[in-house]
Amino acid sequence: MTQSRDPLKLRSHRWFGPDDMRSFGHRSRLKAMGFDDIDYKDRPVVAILNTWSELNTCHSHFRNRADEVRRGILQSGGFPVEVPVMSLGEMLMKPTTMLYRNLLAMEVEEVLRCHPIDSAVLMGGCDKTVPAMLMGAISANVPSIFMPAGPMLTARWKDVTLGSGSDVWKYWDERLAGNLCDQDWKGIENCIGRSAGTCMTMGTASTMACVAEAMGFSLPGAANIPAVVAEHSRLAVKTGRRAVEMAWEDLKPSDFMTKESIDNGLMTSLAIGGSTNAIVHLIAIAGRLGINLSLDRFDQLSRTTPVLADIRPSGRYLMEDFFNAGSLSAMLARMTDLLNVDCLTVSGTTLADQIKGAEVIDNEVIRTRDNPVAEAGGTCLLRGNLAPNGCVIKSVAADPDLLQHRGPAVVFDNYPAMKEGIHDPDLDVDENSVLILRSAGPLGAPGFPEWGMLPIPKKLLEAGVRDMVRLSDARMSGTSYGTCVLHIAPESAVGGPLALVQNGDEIEINVPERTIHWHVSEEEITRRRAAMPPLKPVPERGYEHLYAKHVTQADLGCDFDFLAGRTPNAEPSIH
Repeated sequence: MTQSRDPLKLRSHRWFGPDDMRSFGHRSRLKAMGFDDIDYKDRPVVAILNTWSELNTCHSHFRNRADEVRRGILQSGGFPVEVPVMSLGEMLMKPTTMLYRNLLAMEVEEVLRCHPIDSAVLMGGCDKTVPAMLMGAISANVPSIFMPAGPMLTARWKDVTLGSGSDVWKYWDERLAGNLCDQDWKGIENCIGRSAGTCMTMGTASTMACVAEAMGFSLPGAANIPAVVAEHSRLAVKTGRRAVEMAWEDLKPSDFMTKESIDNGLMTSLAIGGSTNAIVHLIAIAGRLGINLSLDRFDQLSRTTPVLADIRPSGRYLMEDFFNAGSLSAMLARMTDLLNVDCLTVSGTTLADQIKGAEVIDNEVIRTRDNPVAEAGGTCLLRGNLAPNGCVIKSVAADPDLLQHRGPAVVFDNYPAMKEGIHDPDLDVDENSVLILRSAGPLGAPGFPEWGMLPIPKKLLEAGVRDMVRLSDARMSGTSYGTCVLHIAPESAVGGPLALVQNGDEIEINVPERTIHWHVSEEEITRRRAAMPPLKPVPERGYEHLYAKHVTQADLGCDFDFLAGRTPNAEPSIH
């Protein structure tokens, strides 16, 4: 792209350039930190938004990576400034990081808007960090480039290859079934987290890193580089260099994020057998662009997009294998007829240019078009009287025999009730039952936690059962698997039909037909609704009060209603 390299046109010039008292104050405070005129004069100010935290394993290498980004910025003549922002560590934040996704998005937006920043490097990786940073950068509309944390290295236990998340569920079930001793369980615990970085399965973190790259928000090849290899350090330096060029070019998210690039992200999520969480995040990201992305558009693309990445939990391999097989660029090169390859990216070139020459090294990990993991429909939208506004199922990770199923409901009113009762030997349940959890949506939990992979009752595990139909208004970890129907909308906490289901009600799903049906008469539904208890009250204070008052439902992206669309005249006044 053409670069003017006129310092007077830099956004930061409004803070540092004028010969007035206010700019005197701005410059003098930089000098109080040891900087001099040469550091910032006539140079782009490039912010490194770092989500490092000692409570976030996924980002534990970001201290070093931030220094490497800084090196790249300096190499290209920029002025690097590191700005810490909230770290959303999936494993340790309760009830869920999803409760705080919008808070980080607001922080990123306001940090970019209120400071003398010409461009930004967004350092994230752990699940909700990625969409939050993209949402905030889109709303601030300051030149921004995303640098993913990268997946951790492949783990091994004895002679078994372990995948974080997915194998936790697998071996926990085996332990409950009496097939795994305490010593082996401890051995798995000690080695399943092999290194810094995100889950090495195709969980939400790697899904969203792939989606970000496909939408043009990161450099080619960035999504799948393992967190602790030399290539990742080089990516950090290269990202810093590119951020300086973006500042001179004034290449903003509004210049490359379009309806077509959102479609590229959707199709990529489907082709990699990605996390169901990507649906909610992409709806929210599109909303920040003023684009109304519906579940119907997702379903339309789901019917025509093959699953090409054979990665757990939908497939056999792990993210390090995907990287070695050619990475995301090579997979995208196999589906150019489906993608909008003319879309611009942060590289200043098109997606076609980014993936040109990409080569698949291993056809088992990245499948050919005539030998896909699934021809279409890796994740499917269902509608019916139990989910008037839709729900989703990751069909490629489910038992094929359960994709058409009818059975009696076994209902848990909330997570504590489920945890207490699911393994009760007297629970009236068998392999044909449909397990249901409610009060687990955006408002019900609160925060829309990853409770959707309901545990299978211990007595059924002991009998050899390893999958059942499970329904909830919750989300599910991208590392999870099984016949789990998720994101039922509207949720039970706002009076959705799920709130009225009783034990024994017949529930039917038909994934090929994209339907979900609750076999109860309209008269009975009306009677039950009239007898419903009052809805859950709104919290009285703090962030949870703001969240409860303004969060939208799953089918609308769970963003705050007042953050949709672009902000007009968003530049701050400098006095």
